[in-house]
Amino acid sequence: MPGIEKLPLEETLEDSPQTRSLLGVFEEDTVAMSNYCTQLYQAMQRIYDAQNELSAATHLTSRLLKEYDKQRFPLGGDDEVMSSTLQQFSKVIDELSSCHAVLSTQLADAMMFPITQFKERDLKEILTLKEVFQIASDDHDTAINRYSRLSKRKDNDKVRAEVVEDVYTSRKKQHQTMMHYFCALNTLQYKKKTALLEPLLGYMQAQISFFKLGSENLTQQWEDFLGTIGTSVQNVRREMEEEVGQMQQTIQDMERSCDPLYALCDPDPAHSPVCRNLTRKQGYLHIRNKTGLVSSSWERQYFFTQGGNLMQQGRGEVAGGLVTDLDNCSVMAVDSDDRRFCFQVTSFDGKKVVTLQAESRKDCEEWIATINNISRRIYLSENAEELAARVNQTAMEAVTPSPSFQQRHESMRPSSKGRTGRASSISSVGSEPSPALSVLSLDALVAPDTPIQFDIISPVTEENSGQSKTAAQPGRRSNPFGESGNNSSEDSEDSILHQLFIVRFLGSMEVKTAESADVISETMRQILAARAIHNIFRMTESHLLVTCDCLKLIDPQTQVTRLRFPLSAVVQCSPHQDNKRLFGFVLQAAAAGRGDTRVVCYVFESNNDGEKICDSVGLAKQIAFHSEMDRKEVEKKKEQDKAKEKQQEELNKQKQIEKDLEEQSRLIAASSRPANQPAADGQFLVLSSSQSEEGEVGDEGKRRGESEA
Repeated sequence: MPGIEKLPLEETLEDSPQTRSLLGVFEEDTVAMSNYCTQLYQAMQRIYDAQNELSAATHLTSRLLKEYDKQRFPLGGDDEVMSSTLQQFSKVIDELSSCHAVLSTQLADAMMFPITQFKERDLKEILTLKEVFQIASDDHDTAINRYSRLSKRKDNDKVRAEVVEDVYTSRKKQHQTMMHYFCALNTLQYKKKTALLEPLLGYMQAQISFFKLGSENLTQQWEDFLGTIGTSVQNVRREMEEEVGQMQQTIQDMERSCDPLYALCDPDPAHSPVCRNLTRKQGYLHIRNKTGLVSSSWERQYFFTQGGNLMQQGRGEVAGGLVTDLDNCSVMAVDSDDRRFCFQVTSFDGKKVVTLQAESRKDCEEWIATINNISRRIYLSENAEELAARVNQTAMEAVTPSPSFQQRHESMRPSSKGRTGRASSISSVGSEPSPALSVLSLDALVAPDTPIQFDIISPVTEENSGQSKTAAQPGRRSNPFGESGNNSSEDSEDSILHQLFIVRFLGSMEVKTAESADVISETMRQILAARAIHNIFRMTESHLLVTCDCLKLIDPQTQVTRLRFPLSAVVQCSPHQDNKRLFGFVLQAAAAGRGDTRVVCYVFESNNDGEKICDSVGLAKQIAFHSEMDRKEVEKKKEQDKAKEKQQEELNKQKQIEKDLEEQSRLIAASSRPANQPAADGQFLVLSSSQSEEGEVGDEGKRRGESEA
């Protein structure tokens, strides 16, 4: 017999969409087989009914022929020939009726019984197992959703234990039911062959035995053919029994080995450590879908990575759909009010944000590490795992973010009362003019003859230190894998905030003041007017990277850092009043070779709302301000600790001086006894002049020490 496809019992625990798709194929085959078997059963039932009818009709004919002599025909007379002829016919037909009765019995046993057993027992068993599996699958989904809705706050331990036990029971029930369901479907592939062949075999054997009076050659030919079919049926049955035994043994082994995997608790890190070198991953996650302005819902889907894309696939779907592009994306763990183990994936242009939830902390960290590796395009290299191991340290910041970032972000969020309520470092072009603007004219903001730069050709600022000069050099290539070099603080790899926007440089020009809120609006007007006058339509497209340390303009093709603006030098940033895609910021820095400061306004066009970019810059300045305050507080605490240590050292020195003075006083008192006082042996103690001088010096030192004390 040809090879029979079967469902893999080893993949029942993972329950992937591929397994469900294969299961759907087997279920479709079962439905088709059931319909075909029903039609075949009806046809064979008609044969059986017809054979019974033929047997009954033949017996009735024989009985009627025997009763011919008892009939009284008004016009008929006694006809001995006719009567004897009919009696002979009745005997023949009676024997034929007996043969038909035997044929009916053989058809009932050899043809109708196997197909009836297959239809009423095997197919109904499949339907029953399907219903039980569907119920177990629904119970498992309900238990998973209930477990996922557990709040991160400390709940009642009893409720948490009940939920975990419910997940364990439902997952175990689903796994066991699925394995038995798969076993029944695999067995059906054998049974459907025997269920089709055995009735036909019985039908043909019954017909051959009925037509035993036929040709011996024809009978021998059919007997040889049916003997071959019978041998094949026995071989299929023997293979079915062996396969059933192997599947039963596999079910028992998997039930014992998979018992610890039913619970969703985090495994022991010593036995199951987090693998951060992955470039491919798949599994079930919950995705947040917005259902309204402020409401959202969570949906459990099967996610997998394919190249540089994140895909999702629902149950019953043949192929997966694209969720987002992972190249140059950003990912980080986030805190959710109603969910645990959440992380957020933001596309490279910032237009799409996907929030996902894993089933455990280990799974969450592995997803974050995998997406980080794919974002850096490590999967394109030959030794992807080795390269991922080298950049693993840079991904740790995204895996374990600062717990206080959410509170800081809430405190740094701009006020909803309007743009006038924003911090002084970020102002709006559309706000009301300040009182100082009524005194200042437009010429006081931007000089009419100020040259305009329409392209990016050189760094903007040059710091006095050589380190900043190196950071501002044009053509300096940034590390595409995020590995920090010597200037780790300059590259801002450890910054909390990383947001990337696609912008096009319109121009820059030096302005006279950085305090006015309308300096950016006037600069935009002059740059756009100059472009229109000189027919300049070319714009340089770059990626604007906003971090807590600086703003960077990066070449999207070569990843070269074109310009770097220190965040401390950005005075204000605001969008255009009418065209929300235009925005600009004012940079104030020390001029090269001069002692005064130089104020320059830069104007850009973005694909996004310029106000979002200004909000991002304002958030970065707020985060930098809080970080600087924390740093100063730490330094102040260190200085206080040093002062305390110094004071303690002074006290210790003072105590040592007092101790030395006491010892010196004791020695002086012992040496300053009277000269005529006899000693213990009757002799006089005579002091020399040097000893007297030492005594006087000792007294004077004692008095000095007491005065100092």
